Amino acid sequence: MPEYIDEKTIVSAQPKPNEGRKILFASCLGTVFEWYDFFLYGALAAIIGKQFFAGVNDTTAFILALMTFAAGFVVRPFGALLFGRLGDMIGRKYTFLITVVLMGLSTFLVGLLPTFESWGIAAPIILVSLRMLQGLALGGEYAGAATYVAEHAPKGKRGQNTGWIQATASMGLLLSLMVILVCRYITGDQFDTWGWRLPFLLSIIMVAISAWIRLSMHESPSFEKIKAEGKQSKSPIRDAFGSWANLKVVLTALFSINAGQAVTWYTAQFYVLFFMTQFLKMDPAQANQLLIIAVVIGAPFFVLFGVLSDKIGRKPVLMTGLLLATLLYFPLFNALSQFGNPQIDAATRQSPVTVIADPATCTFQFDPVGKAKFDSPCDKVKTYLAKMGVPYNSEHAAPGSSVVTTVGNQQIQGFDEAVIRKAVIDAGYPEKADPTKVNQPMVVLVILGLMLIACMTYGPLAAFMVELFPTRIRYTSMSLPYNIGNGWIGGFLPTVSFALVVYTGNIYYGLWYPVVVTGISFVVGTLCIKETKGVDLDKV
Repeated sequence: MPEYIDEKTIVSAQPKPNEGRKILFASCLGTVFEWYDFFLYGALAAIIGKQFFAGVNDTTAFILALMTFAAGFVVRPFGALLFGRLGDMIGRKYTFLITVVLMGLSTFLVGLLPTFESWGIAAPIILVSLRMLQGLALGGEYAGAATYVAEHAPKGKRGQNTGWIQATASMGLLLSLMVILVCRYITGDQFDTWGWRLPFLLSIIMVAISAWIRLSMHESPSFEKIKAEGKQSKSPIRDAFGSWANLKVVLTALFSINAGQAVTWYTAQFYVLFFMTQFLKMDPAQANQLLIIAVVIGAPFFVLFGVLSDKIGRKPVLMTGLLLATLLYFPLFNALSQFGNPQIDAATRQSPVTVIADPATCTFQFDPVGKAKFDSPCDKVKTYLAKMGVPYNSEHAAPGSSVVTTVGNQQIQGFDEAVIRKAVIDAGYPEKADPTKVNQPMVVLVILGLMLIACMTYGPLAAFMVELFPTRIRYTSMSLPYNIGNGWIGGFLPTVSFALVVYTGNIYYGLWYPVVVTGISFVVGTLCIKETKGVDLDKV
């Protein structure tokens, strides 16, 4: 027999008008802190690669650092199933209280973890384990916060209210970048040695604040209603995915919008940072500052596009964002190169670099265990060019041919570091971007363009996802497609794209990953998804 709850209990669960803002603020603040914890690692991936993967070459270390960042995304769907099930069985409030504590403690422990130099292989293994705990927590966090806010929101303001939840990801990224900048300033030259730990250690304060806030929150009125009526799901996973009618909606949601939305978000706020620092060789502090400015300007548009979706519908806003991403990514990143490092852009146009070699002598330079030796002339040339940040093209030569490097009209036989260095410097390739020559307003404008595309695909997403599924299995149903999209398809974007660039030498080649994904999502979404604006959440 279900537990009896009278009508007074249901009514009391409904927020009073003056409590609506408190509920929204409390939900968003805790989620901001969780995103802060999660994104610290991504923002410090280059430093962490040196600290925890010191036994391999620099390129492999950075790729391994990105893979560790991606490890947190691998487990997100499993967190979605675990916490989604709990959220549909015991309620939204206590479930995402657990997630914020798990996330905060895992982040704090990263700040205490000894490096590879002290603990050897145990250090990166523990680091990966902590990242996976973070991913498990985040897998349950987003759907809990989005569901909780949507179920409290007035019918006509669902997109607006959940738009604030969408903005918390950017706010968390912004907070992490600002804390890193302050810690860089405080620790100076020691930041790469030990100062990087401070942002992780500060998370213990944030988790305490988040936990305290969430303990004071009320349960969702929609959940209280089905609880009172005895309609809770006893097996949310089976009910969500064992029924073809609901599973079909889950799959449509994944391939129509969640996959495309994921890559637009990570392109705009993570890959763009890697692109500026790793390929354009911009000063990391300057790149962070410009990204912060763009995020501050762009973050309100998550809410504004949520509001727009309340007026004209979710589908038009979502599909427009996917289409713009598919069409504009290559032009926008080309513009970013011109404005972010005009010297390297000009040199690439005037004196392109090409490596001509027998393909059998060139290897994919990724060595997870640090045992392989990339000592062929072709490998040495490509390694050196990548280290200098010089974009290059690869061409096949006849079998047995020696490697030839062309810099403009100059040809260099074999691997001669001194000759190659002189040739690329004489051709105008800078070792680092000159901060005084960076067109900062235009760089911010380009990043803002990427941000607005992400806002269009992400701003209405929470409302759209909540409106797709019934209350009794809503948490579980929306968690899985969202976290597969963002955890697996979006989370691996920096790693896959960076590896593609290193392999080909073409700094734009990695963009094919998000362009193909957004293109597929646009086609599937246009053909398969229906409008959800105005749906009664208690009757879905």
